[in-house]
Amino acid sequence: MDTIDSVLAEADQAWRAYGVGSADRAALAADLRMDLRAAAADGGDPVQMLSGDVAGFARRLADESGIRRVRRDYDRLLGTALIGAVVGGVLGYGLLTVGYQTFTRMMDIPRSSHVPIQLAVAVYYGIPAAVVVAGAVTAVRIRLRDLPEIRRTARIMGVLMPVAGIVITPITMAFAWSTGYSTAPAVVVSEIAMVLAALAGATVLARRLSLRSGQGASDTPRTDATRTKPA
Repeated sequence: MDTIDSVLAEADQAWRAYGVGSADRAALAADLRMDLRAAAADGGDPVQMLSGDVAGFARRLADESGIRRVRRDYDRLLGTALIGAVVGGVLGYGLLTVGYQTFTRMMDIPRSSHVPIQLAVAVYYGIPAAVVVAGAVTAVRIRLRDLPEIRRTARIMGVLMPVAGIVITPITMAFAWSTGYSTAPAVVVSEIAMVLAALAGATVLARRLSLRSGQGASDTPRTDATRTKPA
């Protein structure tokens, strides 16, 4: 790989980790490429021109160019969503307990009834699942309101988390069937981990999508006067 390309690749990684949006990364890379080519034409080493610290230079360049950084805060997001899901799970369990008699009556309805058994099961388990999702989304929306694009993140979570639940349910059921529906601690923990992993994946994906759509352009225009130049 060309030395300049390798420097730009390292700078791009630094910008990504620093919370710089895709459009701003492209603009910064274009400017930096021109500066490095001009300096290399004079016989300089691109890496040495950046004082040997490409990542540090990239961060300084972003700061001095007035780039608006976006905080991802995946750890806070996942922790808050988990707490909200647990609270929703407790409420959902309460609904299951309260609605158990109603559910059994629906299961005992004569076959001539127009209420399919599948619908009764879907309602019985679907409502608590919806409460879990609502708990996670509400917690994120309220507790993390200081984060940029958090409303968009919460909206996308409201779509992706149910989809993740629909996908992971048959997988979890198949795993339970393969173990003979064992209630051994290791099996139960594995099933819970599968569900949590699916919900966590949906949460992270929601955040990534919300930031991608919200990072089209920086609020602060960059000027050549504020750009750091290679030494």
